[in-house]
Amino acid sequence: MPKYLQISQQLAARIQDGSLPAETKLPSETELMAEFSSSRGTVRKAIDALLEKGFVRKQQGKGVFVLSQDAIEFQFNGIVSFSEAHQKMGQHEVETDVLSCDVIDATDELAQLFSVKKGTSITRIKRVRIIDGERVILDINHFVTELVPGLTSAVASGSIYTYIEQTLNRQISYAKRKIEAQPATAEDRAQLDLEGTTHVIVITNDTYYYEGQHFEHTESRHRLDKFQFTDIARR
Repeated sequence: MPKYLQISQQLAARIQDGSLPAETKLPSETELMAEFSSSRGTVRKAIDALLEKGFVRKQQGKGVFVLSQDAIEFQFNGIVSFSEAHQKMGQHEVETDVLSCDVIDATDELAQLFSVKKGTSITRIKRVRIIDGERVILDINHFVTELVPGLTSAVASGSIYTYIEQTLNRQISYAKRKIEAQPATAEDRAQLDLEGTTHVIVITNDTYYYEGQHFEHTESRHRLDKFQFTDIARR
């Protein structure tokens, strides 16, 4: 394992076990160089790795500070299912409550969205994600039934993307994604533990197969105080 990743993992472990509490300033580059017998470049790469993982933030002219780990991190740089993201959550207990799995006729709105005829069969699935005993995400999924056949509540309780790739042998290619804050709906309030919050963070995904077919439209409605969303931008 590269030296910078070893340093990054050791610092991340200190953050997670509380040795470096939230808002604590990281040791300076010079101090880290001495502690880990490493070059400045290696230490900087280690800090960049912590930044990418959402463990720390840089404050210009003041240094690098530890971020609170109460928020659950989701990364945008890739297409992953909730189950795949769950594997990276480590210490969090995660469950899925499948509320419904129905086949409906495409409305005018859905027909236009998927570029299909009105009345086309659409599989609609609603799931609540429970993290550490709290109901904090409401997923409302729509799939073109012909493109994702065989969906059931049992499949929905696991990873639908794994089902698509391993059972249907289809290749997922790309997604168009939007994130915005919206007032909580009556359904949000009924299904989620909002703890008095009046808005939710909504991530909308439109996902496509390798052949270009638009097979999924999903709204993931998150309790806004429980998550941080990260991305990696490169020039």
